[in-house]
Amino acid sequence: MQWLERAEWESRATAHRERLRPFVEPHLERRRHAVKHPVHDFLFTYYGFRPAQLLRWHPGAGVALADAPEYDGLKGYAPVPGEGSEAAPDLDPAGSAVTVTAAYVASQRTLLQALRRLLAATAARPASFGCFGLHEWAMVYRLDEDETRHADWPLRLGPAGTDAVVESHRVACSHFDAYRFFTPAARPLNALRPGPDDRPDFEQPGCLHATMDLYKHAARLVPMVSSDLVADCFELARDVRVLDMRAAPYDLTGLEVDGEPFVPVPIETAAGKQEYAAAQRGFAERAAPLRARLLAECERLLATLDDPQ
Repeated sequence: MQWLERAEWESRATAHRERLRPFVEPHLERRRHAVKHPVHDFLFTYYGFRPAQLLRWHPGAGVALADAPEYDGLKGYAPVPGEGSEAAPDLDPAGSAVTVTAAYVASQRTLLQALRRLLAATAARPASFGCFGLHEWAMVYRLDEDETRHADWPLRLGPAGTDAVVESHRVACSHFDAYRFFTPAARPLNALRPGPDDRPDFEQPGCLHATMDLYKHAARLVPMVSSDLVADCFELARDVRVLDMRAAPYDLTGLEVDGEPFVPVPIETAAGKQEYAAAQRGFAERAAPLRARLLAECERLLATLDDPQ
C-alpha cells in the first residue's frame, strides 16, 4: 500500500482539475446556454462520464489517501483500518484515510477480464489506415439533411454528392459502435460485420474510434486506475475527435475549434485521403503507449485478485 499525505494528494488533485478545466468549463458554459458544439460535446454526451467525474482526481487502487474524509463514501472507497493497525502507519493520526477496496476490485473482475482481452487483441492486430473516415458518411447515407445527427449543419457536398462518395468507395468499418449508427441503406455496403459481442475479433489500432474509446475504457476503470491516465486518454480522444469531424461530410464553415477556423479534410480527394491517413498514423502511435498502460493496469488489478496473500 502506498500512502499519500493530504498535502501531496491535494496538490495532485488540484493539478488534475486545472489541467482539465479548459476543456470542461466551455462545455458547461455551452450547456447552460443550450448551445451545441458538434465536435467537442461528443466526449461529454456519448461517453457518459460526467464533467464532475472527469474533474475528480483518483490515485488508483493500491494507494491510501491520508486525512481524506471527502473520499469516504465514494464508489469503491472505504476507510483504512485506524491508527495502530498494521495497515495504517502514523501518517493518518485522524484515522480518516481511505483507499479503493479489494472487494470493489473483485466486483469488477468481469470488466477487467473483458478489457484485458479487448486491449490485448487490438494491440496485437496490424493497424489499418484505409478507411478514410467513411463511417461518418455512412451514418448520413441516403438521408435528407434534416435527418442527420447534426441537422443544424448542412452536408458539404449535399445529399446526392455525399451518397456518391459512399457508393464510389470501399467501406470497411471495423468498429461496432460506429457501424451500428450506419443508416439501413449503408450497412450492406460495409465489407465487415462487427457485432456487440465480438469487438476483440475486429478492433484494430488504426481506427479513430478505437483510439477515442481508450478514454471510455479508462473512465470505466475509475477509481481503480489513476486519473492521470484518464486525463491522458481524454486529451488524445479530444484531438482525435477533431480529425473525425474534419473528415466528416458536414459543412462546419464558421465553426472554430480552440480558437482556430475549422478546416475540412476532403477525404473524397487523393490529397484529403493522404492527409487523413497521415494523421491517423500519428494518432495510432500516440495511442499505443496508452493502450499498453491500460492493459498493464488490467493485468495488475487482476493479479491482486489471484494473489493468495
